[in-house]
Amino acid sequence: MKRIAVFGKPGGGKSTLSRDLSARTGIKHFPLDLIEYKHNGERVTPEEYSSKHADLIDTENWIVEGLGTLGSFWLRIDAADTLIYIDLPYYVHYWWITKRLLKSFFVKPEGWPEGSSVLKGTLASWKYLRLSPKFWTPELFSKIQLRGKGKVIIRITSAKEIDDFINNFGDTGVRI
Repeated sequence: MKRIAVFGKPGGGKSTLSRDLSARTGIKHFPLDLIEYKHNGERVTPEEYSSKHADLIDTENWIVEGLGTLGSFWLRIDAADTLIYIDLPYYVHYWWITKRLLKSFFVKPEGWPEGSSVLKGTLASWKYLRLSPKFWTPELFSKIQLRGKGKVIIRITSAKEIDDFINNFGDTGVRI
């Protein structure tokens, strides 16, 4: 595991899992939100995003978490050696997005883009989550599996599996 892509619907724990995995492996974690957005919360230009993304996936080791553009998603799938798809039930995603918002009144979410509104981010997450059944389909997962032939592909479908993955991850790799 040297190049790890972590992806899935909004609010599924991608950032937390990626941070924990980074701490255990020493591989640098790159949240796409920090590449896709400026410090004031505005999006960077498509050209700037593509350039930063290309530079990132050309490096030797990374944990990249998020979706980004569809084109960059497939480039990342092709470049990664390990694919981690967090595919929790929708009610979990809605609850975790809401919980993040409620907690933000007391403490800024870890890794949240500087200057970016948690409320606006929450509204966007709810919107994208509502649209997710049209994107995160069994057909998409089949396509990911086809493009991921020869790679480690991990599909996590419960909060317990997230915990088990991190707790059972050792120097020799994944043991779930």
